[in-house]
Amino acid sequence: MDFSTDRPRILIIDDEPANLKVMREVLGNQYRMSFAKSGEAALALLEKDLPQLILLDIMMPDMNGFDVCQRIKNNANTSHIPIIFVTALEDESDEFKGFELGAVDYITKPISPAIVRARVKTHLSLVQAEQLKQAHVDLVQRLGRAAEYKDTDTGEHIIRMSQYSKVLALALGMPEHLAELLRQAAPMHDVGKIGIPDAILLKPGRLTGEEFEYMKKHAAIGAQILANSPSPLLQLAHKLAIEHHEKWDGSGYPNGIRGEDISIEGRIVAVADVFDALTSKRPYKEAWSVEKTVLHMQAQSGSHFDPTLIELFISKLDDILVIKHANQGH
Repeated sequence: MDFSTDRPRILIIDDEPANLKVMREVLGNQYRMSFAKSGEAALALLEKDLPQLILLDIMMPDMNGFDVCQRIKNNANTSHIPIIFVTALEDESDEFKGFELGAVDYITKPISPAIVRARVKTHLSLVQAEQLKQAHVDLVQRLGRAAEYKDTDTGEHIIRMSQYSKVLALALGMPEHLAELLRQAAPMHDVGKIGIPDAILLKPGRLTGEEFEYMKKHAAIGAQILANSPSPLLQLAHKLAIEHHEKWDGSGYPNGIRGEDISIEGRIVAVADVFDALTSKRPYKEAWSVEKTVLHMQAQSGSHFDPTLIELFISKLDDILVIKHANQGH
């Protein structure tokens, strides 16, 4: 069986055939190789096949390496590809310019084969780690969407409420990376609905007391599905699953915790989730207007919701409505 197509592809861009030959000898046994003798030839190759890494000479006629780098980084299809400059230039300002344009590393000529192999291996490992992280996030969001399809026939609710959550987190002063983690985890808040019978989940009218008690189990079911993961993303998703129906005054479920005993992330998602649920059509209700929803949520400030978050949410309502209208269901 041939596994050669699984090897990462590296594009070498250099106008000197001797340099291309050296790189083939240094790297050719471990990786698939593509070669280009000019910037234009390289850009044409990139339209057909995307490598995992680019090694780029700077001193080339017609279009130098800096120009090629800029073109690659300005193209949405290629901007993610890491670029290592390989050059005889030793001026610090050239190195600075390369990094400023988006290069990830700098190797000087004449090259050391051991250094080239080590740097290439390091940056390909970083690419693989980033791809794995993205696949992780993607899978989490798709699982959240799978649960959402059970009772709304659309995944737009989780897209909207997760974006609302990030807006609210940033407004509160949460650092960007934590607000983004919240956006990524929020789609999992209702994953426990997978364990709720359709007869209850899709019932067009009001639930009986017994049915509502069963419906409430989705928070604990979701928490069980997401429990005990070493992943920070899934740890946060677990927290949201168990807390998103808790209330500021302690009257929520499943644990009846109150106030700041509910995590800030859980309190944020509660606001985002309720706003989107009320302004959306469901099997058991028509969509409420934004005005009616805001009045209701203001009335519930201090009982259902953290009062600070309701004030912030209303102050960011314009941003919230932009997201709402951009992600309307069909």
